[in-house]
Amino acid sequence: MNENEQKNKPIFAEACTMAIFGATGDLTKRKLYPALYNLKRENYLPENFAVIGFGRQLMSTEEFRDKVCRDMREFVQGDIKESLLDWFIERTYYQGGDFESDDFYEIIGRQINDLDEKHDTKGNRFFYMATPPTLFAPISQRLSSHNLLSEENGNWRRVIYEKPFGRDLESARYLNAELAKILKENQIYRIDHYLGKETVQNLLVFRFANGIYEPVWNRTHIDCVQITVAEKLGVEERGGYYDTAGALRDMIPNHIFQLITLTAMEPPVSFEADAVRDEQFKILHAIKPFSSPEINEKAVRGQYSAGAIGGKTVNEYRLEKGVAADSKTDTFAALKVEIDNWRWADVPFYIRTGKSLAHRHSEIVIQFKRPPFVLFRHTPVERMTANRIVIHIQPDEGITQEFAAKIPGPVINTSRVEMNFNYLDHFGNTPSTGYERLLYDCMTGDATLFQRADMVEESWKVVTPILDAWQSETNQEDIPKYAAGSWGPKESDELLERDGRKWRNTFE
Repeated sequence: MNENEQKNKPIFAEACTMAIFGATGDLTKRKLYPALYNLKRENYLPENFAVIGFGRQLMSTEEFRDKVCRDMREFVQGDIKESLLDWFIERTYYQGGDFESDDFYEIIGRQINDLDEKHDTKGNRFFYMATPPTLFAPISQRLSSHNLLSEENGNWRRVIYEKPFGRDLESARYLNAELAKILKENQIYRIDHYLGKETVQNLLVFRFANGIYEPVWNRTHIDCVQITVAEKLGVEERGGYYDTAGALRDMIPNHIFQLITLTAMEPPVSFEADAVRDEQFKILHAIKPFSSPEINEKAVRGQYSAGAIGGKTVNEYRLEKGVAADSKTDTFAALKVEIDNWRWADVPFYIRTGKSLAHRHSEIVIQFKRPPFVLFRHTPVERMTANRIVIHIQPDEGITQEFAAKIPGPVINTSRVEMNFNYLDHFGNTPSTGYERLLYDCMTGDATLFQRADMVEESWKVVTPILDAWQSETNQEDIPKYAAGSWGPKESDELLERDGRKWRNTFE
């Protein structure tokens, strides 16, 4: 085999069994099974592989297989290859029961051991918790008490936990402490599907593999950073859950803080998991805490009222199914975050997220300082525009670099122009749910893209004082409103205008 063939040879994960708690839920059918199919299509799954689903719903394995077939045909992108679908169905199993019953875990143990023998999975297994967070600790404790998490004879046992990992600092600390009693940290994989997106993973390559960017990636050259995670959809059928969470709790301690750390971190000594996560933790630790007086100045919340998106009327949040008629839950949150270290001193990170906004778009904007106007003061140029690097995360992954160019003509005048890199144009369309890389990394034992216990707690340290302030009795006046289809409440614009800046809203 020549060198190029060796480089292109697929790297298989080790033989293993995947067990999904919450196997009849939305996440499993929309994301997990399609992600496994995509991994197999690209030859990243081992031949010795099995997946078993656990749920409260009672059905036979044959009934579950029929369901998986229907779901895969609906949610897998592109044409289904029947031979691959057959391969999955032969390795798919199901068991219904009560997650809080010890008898159920006796059955689970016997079935997983049978699959180890039938599919020769070497005793390696990982459990995926696609359940409400309140079940994370109880399920894990029962798995442990039935000896299903013990690593022995060279095999491995890992557990993936979906977000949210806790709902505040106290609950996150409690959950970390409970899991630490039964699992080693290297067995725990706290998943954040945003880190499965190619553009997010590319952040480290973009910064550290290109000599033209890293020298200017600091307070000397950068004016501010903006991070937007905007959704056009409202809460839809998730009103019951969302009304207990809100935009700040649901998105910022996990998704957005992960984007901040990858944007702001120092170069790690290697791409080993803990080397990367050490640098991420340092950024979280360096975020200035929000004092009580600062919260009103640097934290904005909002809730969508009636409006129109794409020509369709949208009801106000309080009329959504499962939402309290007098709800004060935030469907929009924006913060001015400051990182108290040498690289980022005096560079604000403006972050925002919300539902029922004008467009579905997630991006990171690196805005550079304007050059001096001196050279252009006797020309028609009225003001210098700032250079920006825009990292598009979804729906179209890519990178835009904005710079000034001379408008053709006999006088000096400038216009902002763009150079665009689009993943689809350059690399083609590779079907992805955002979970492929994360599932593969768990199977290969690479925790780089998963949060460590100290990172989770450090994130909640920043956010919890804001949550407490918004929920306090003295702060229960009506929450600021914004029309569905807009860019959030006016207070969000004022957050930047006080600093002489504006949000980038040119997403169309």
